[in-house]
Amino acid sequence: MPAPYLTLTSVVEHETEAKRSRFICALAPARSVEEAVAFIGERRQKHPGATHNCTAYVIGQRVQKGDDDGEPGGTAGTPMVQALVGRGFSDVVAVVTRYFGGTLLGAGGLVRAYGSAVTETLDRAEPVRMVPARVVRVAVAHDQAGRVENDLRASRHPVREVTYAGEVTFAVSVGEDEVAPFADWVATLTAGRARVDVGEEIHVPA
Repeated sequence: MPAPYLTLTSVVEHETEAKRSRFICALAPARSVEEAVAFIGERRQKHPGATHNCTAYVIGQRVQKGDDDGEPGGTAGTPMVQALVGRGFSDVVAVVTRYFGGTLLGAGGLVRAYGSAVTETLDRAEPVRMVPARVVRVAVAHDQAGRVENDLRASRHPVREVTYAGEVTFAVSVGEDEVAPFADWVATLTAGRARVDVGEEIHVPA
């Protein structure tokens, strides 16, 4: 079963300093690699004169990638990824822009600087907790659709999509542990006339 995780809904930026080097960290929500790459491109355009624009993103349960952008191998991207994962974040991209201050930090100093740039920015964020859920499709006859839609939209389970064909199908986000009670509720609501299909795993805000 998928695990809960934290994510962001908006961009958060914070600047730190280490031996006169400036580290500007920007975090953003990213639900796909494409969104992460686009945000990275925006930050590089915003800071074209920076010494380095190091990056990290964590997408879903499996995708984790860090880029040192010219810093010694493993001193930037990896600690940035570890900072995100260690705090339980996913679907997030981080860009740490460094302006060199004239003093070398050494490998250990760089690891600490890039990792803490991310963690200190996370401290200033307002995360959203995402919990496992399922897309449940409820199919009903057209003569029941209006009342069923009203009741679904009044419930705490978000309606994701409505499809009109031979019957009307509502795609609904339902918490993983609420699927069985939801199906029972729909059966009562429709006098057993609805067809309920439990679909793909997703995450929804808690």
